[in-house]
Amino acid sequence: MAPSRDLPIAVFDSGVGGLTVLHECLVSLPEEDFLYLGDSSHFPYGIKDAEELRQRVARVSTFLLDRGAKLVVVACNSATSAAAETVRRIAADHGVDVVTVIEPEAEIAAAITESGRVGVLATPATVESGSYRRALERQGRSLEVTEVEAPDLAPIIQHGFPFDEAVVEKARSYCAPLLKAEVDTLILGCTHYPLVAPMLQRVLGRDVRLITAGHAIAGAVQRSLEAAGLGAPDPEEGTYRFLCTGDVATFRELGTRFLQMPLGEVEHVEVPDS
Repeated sequence: MAPSRDLPIAVFDSGVGGLTVLHECLVSLPEEDFLYLGDSSHFPYGIKDAEELRQRVARVSTFLLDRGAKLVVVACNSATSAAAETVRRIAADHGVDVVTVIEPEAEIAAAITESGRVGVLATPATVESGSYRRALERQGRSLEVTEVEAPDLAPIIQHGFPFDEAVVEKARSYCAPLLKAEVDTLILGCTHYPLVAPMLQRVLGRDVRLITAGHAIAGAVQRSLEAAGLGAPDPEEGTYRFLCTGDVATFRELGTRFLQMPLGEVEHVEVPDS
């Protein structure tokens, strides 16, 4: 049974990073309603082992679908790497489609690279999964892929406003192998990373093109809704609401910076581990 067109689009991430994806969706699909869950009590996802992460993502997905959603957006690269098929299986039981990061970014990167040298900057969980490398291999081009693990970058961004020189030095250290590989295109393989895109661009130089998830995901969401006939029935501006599993005040403060729009009320929720 198909879900109702009146239901919101559910978006989730380990914290506030996925708000960079939500921002693009709000701009591209202003008539849609959105429900965002930041699983900040379990942040960061990117250093968890695959099975632990798979179980947690399954519970978060089930929680959101039980509340009611017509589409699920996994706005987290680590969650996508570990549990994309798990989320799809759970969502299919509700008659709901799933849109994830990684594949849309790989498609764009393969299409725009001129030299064929593509970089991926991501969490250890994402790099170790090999998900970007496989996605890029599926694009039908001969690409030289350089992957760099950035274990500290998402936590720094999550907690590090305002950024100081130590953050710049950390960004330089992660960019060093990308510069050595002479990549001309870099996938920012974590939804937190767009917040330091200007810093990365300065280190890498303006000729290196940065690929972020937000724009690619917004397009994929629109295509999914159109294919299923689930576009919002009302052309008026939709709503957006927020849930978080951690501290509400911290989520609201950081989230406002990430979303670049007011968050309003944030509801604290419990998503049990078992």
